Amino acid sequence: MSAEQRVLSERYRVDEPIGRGGMASVYRGYDLTLGREVAIKILKRELADDPAFRTRFRLEAQSASRMSHPSIVRVFDAGEDVETDPDGSRHSVPYIVMELVSGRLLKDMLEAGPLAEADAVRYVDGILEALEYSHRAGVVHRDIKPGNVMITDGDAVKVMDFGIARAVSDSSSTVAETTAIIGTAAYFSPEQAKGEPVDARADLYSTGVVLYELLTGRAPFRGETPVAVAYQHVSEAPLPPSEVVEDVPRALDAIVLRALAKSPFQRFQDATEFRTALQQAIGGKQPSKRQMGALSSELYGPDPRNAAETARSLRQLSTDTSMRRTQSGPPASWIWAGVAVLAALLIAVLIWVLAFQPTQTVPPTSRVVPEVSGKSWDLAENLLTEAELTPVRSDRSDGTVPAGDVIGTEPAEGTTVSPGQRVTVYVSTGQEMAVVPTLENLSRDEATAALTNAGLQLGSVRSRNHPTLGAGTVIEASAAAGSELAMGSTVNLVVASGTVTLVDLTGYTVEAAQRELQQDALQLIPEVVEDPACPASPGGQTVAAQSLTPGEVPIGSTVALTVCTGA
Repeated sequence: MSAEQRVLSERYRVDEPIGRGGMASVYRGYDLTLGREVAIKILKRELADDPAFRTRFRLEAQSASRMSHPSIVRVFDAGEDVETDPDGSRHSVPYIVMELVSGRLLKDMLEAGPLAEADAVRYVDGILEALEYSHRAGVVHRDIKPGNVMITDGDAVKVMDFGIARAVSDSSSTVAETTAIIGTAAYFSPEQAKGEPVDARADLYSTGVVLYELLTGRAPFRGETPVAVAYQHVSEAPLPPSEVVEDVPRALDAIVLRALAKSPFQRFQDATEFRTALQQAIGGKQPSKRQMGALSSELYGPDPRNAAETARSLRQLSTDTSMRRTQSGPPASWIWAGVAVLAALLIAVLIWVLAFQPTQTVPPTSRVVPEVSGKSWDLAENLLTEAELTPVRSDRSDGTVPAGDVIGTEPAEGTTVSPGQRVTVYVSTGQEMAVVPTLENLSRDEATAALTNAGLQLGSVRSRNHPTLGAGTVIEASAAAGSELAMGSTVNLVVASGTVTLVDLTGYTVEAAQRELQQDALQLIPEVVEDPACPASPGGQTVAAQSLTPGEVPIGSTVALTVCTGA
């Protein structure tokens, strides 16, 4: 059975897909009982096959459904359906029915780079407003990230997926499973990364990561694997946002660093405190460099137990997939700390020895192209000039490297060249953007061609009744004409069905039936036909029959209204 034909629990019709994630796929749907559009999240098969998860999922969904707040996507219902496989076996299909929100994910908005300071603060304030409400209700989200935040067409914030992360973490046997299900570890709090119990302050840490990314266009910690990123959350201090983007005020630096404190006791203690700090920072006094240094030292400075804790965390993250501590006493911790310190000393000695070894690989008259990838153009230019090379800038589009940062060089980094050699430095201009063409009033084929020519793709297509537009004509698009989207993005269309819905007019007075047919939403043509063969109604002329059956009829149709005029 196709997704369009599917009906869950004999109530929820599943229409076209509108999103996919690590845990579930989301579909546009329709509640046949209440007659309203909804969003339906259907959990993936590997989760559905876990009885413990299904139980936890149902309980958490019920808890989330009790929350009603403008900044939280409403959960209307949750349940399970049963699906039969081609081999005759049956499996459960857990689903959630949610409020259908029209807008864009914050994750998609970040594809264009950092947001304006005012927008970043406003969106984070909306997230905190939702958390303020949920934490008072005793619900910790556990998976705050841009992919779980929707910005509506009216620029309002909607946070979704409350309770699902807890259902996953309480039912998964290993952190590897949990990470695969929840997604990126970029927004984990240190206590989540270490597998320790979490409270509302974990959500505030994740919100701090989101604020950092909105201000800078990148997460504070990046690595090749989730474990590498999680380790940085546990042990490394983040670079202040203003050192990534110069325009970020130091007042926001202080808020971000406070939110990203390793210890929950050094963070904001609740969402209200976080919101108050944000409001005071806008237009407020900027802290000095000395004050910022003192704050960094307070939050990330030396700790007598830091080496042991870091070593234990690294061993735990690298070898223990369940992230449960295997050594709780000090002796093992200090042993591992000693191993870490000894390894660092050995590496330092090796580097010192190699640095003073006479090299035969690079002649004195040669130079080596320094490593500049990921650095700003100004820094790359200085490094190449100091190496007695001639940097030449060449801009090119790259969706993976932030605008202004170096993509690579030609000759490549590490290549031996002559002094004064010209080195082409490829600098990212960011994601190449495409301009959305005018799509309204085009046919579906014409709109598809226009999107392709603009470098965009056709997304979902939904039909809607329109009184004047022919079937397949575009009524509206998900992006306004003239707006910019990342090259290759999809644009969803609403096209005319070529029909309007005619109601049963029998029993209407002639005047009321004519008004109904001629209203703006229908614009049908009434034609009164008198029938002397049937007796006239005593109260005046009423419609005895109509020429077209109630339901969908072609636009511009003529509807004959039969009126009895006999004695």
